Amino acid sequence: MGILLEGKPVVESLREDLKERIDTLKGQSINPTLLILRVGDREDDISYEKGILKNCERIGLSCRREVLPADITTAELIKTIEHANRDAAMHGIMLFRPLPNHLDEELICRTISPGKDIDCMNPANLEKVFEGASGAFAPCTPEAVMAMLDYYKIPLEGASVAVVGRSTVVGKPLAMLLLNKNATVTVCHSKTKDLPKVTAAADIVIAAVGRARFMDENFFSSESIVIDVGINNGGDGKICGDVDFDKAIEKVKAINPAVGGVGLITATILLGHTVTSCENQGEYWTREVG
Repeated sequence: MGILLEGKPVVESLREDLKERIDTLKGQSINPTLLILRVGDREDDISYEKGILKNCERIGLSCRREVLPADITTAELIKTIEHANRDAAMHGIMLFRPLPNHLDEELICRTISPGKDIDCMNPANLEKVFEGASGAFAPCTPEAVMAMLDYYKIPLEGASVAVVGRSTVVGKPLAMLLLNKNATVTVCHSKTKDLPKVTAAADIVIAAVGRARFMDENFFSSESIVIDVGINNGGDGKICGDVDFDKAIEKVKAINPAVGGVGLITATILLGHTVTSCENQGEYWTREVG
């Protein structure tokens, strides 16, 4: 049976690091602060907000929130974001999506200053990730995968990695982060010819295709290290990953669960981006805003 790669110890390690960094900043009379912008009162947004507030409290990160009316105009929301861009006391901006249909989401996301764009909503950050440039915030889920690999000391240099999924939110930016660690990366998808053969030959397989239990034990070897990013409705009232966990764990070298795995780490990565922005003291976003 494979080793279980749980997200909880990764989160605990990240939190301890963040607490130390926040304490250092506060010792310099600098108070790292996250701004949450929520449009309307969607239940899932409120639930997510509560989780973020709780996590901020755990590590001593200040958090402010602005609840905006559901009928806010694009111009009004952009004005709010631009104010936050200029506010030196705000180090990270978190805007809950999806936004109401009447809003121009693309324009709004482009308005968020890249240096405060902790959730990688502004395409400028994603472009820098693809360029391999430093100083840009990558999407939180790919960074959570990297944090898990790092915590469990899974070597990447020279390793063969199959990333199954090509979205701009997970698969593509994750491939770039892996390449930056000198891994040899193959980006696959559901239409890849002989996909089980490709993935079984890899040292590390990252499942991010977005299909419930899409990959069974035949996609892996006994030496496979499997990172399952998927969070899907299993059709039986339970959450499952892109990998058939019960079958795969009996064969592979190591695997994470869908619940309590990568997803558990992403929120902490988000807060970490806020602390990093504060540590940088806004050099990047000051330059962008002028």
